[in-house]
Amino acid sequence: MLRYSPAMDEMTAVSDQQPEEQSPIEPAPPISSRFLFVDVAALRAKQLRRGARVRLGEDTPQVAHKAERVAMEEVRRGLVSYDIPPPKPARAESEA
Repeated sequence: MLRYSPAMDEMTAVSDQQPEEQSPIEPAPPISSRFLFVDVAALRAKQLRRGARVRLGEDTPQVAHKAERVAMEEVRRGLVSYDIPPPKPARAESEA
C-alpha cells in the first residue's frame, strides 16, 4: 500500500507483509488528479525498482519495460491501492 501526503517529504511507501498466496485486490478508485496520479505512480515505480512484483498479470507481454511505465499502467488499471491522510488543521493567526 502506498501512503500519500501533500508534502513531498511526507510520502512513504508502506509495505504490508503478505503471504505468498495473495488474494485478488479490489481495484482502487480512478484517480482524477494528474498530480496524485504522478505521485502514486512514482512511489510504485520506486517499489518496482526495489524488487516488487509486477501486478499487470499474464495478459501483458513480458518485455523489459521501465519501472515508471509499468507503474503508470498499474495505477491506470487501478491495481495500486493508496491512502490519502486527512489534511492537517490550519493554525489560527493568533497562535502564530
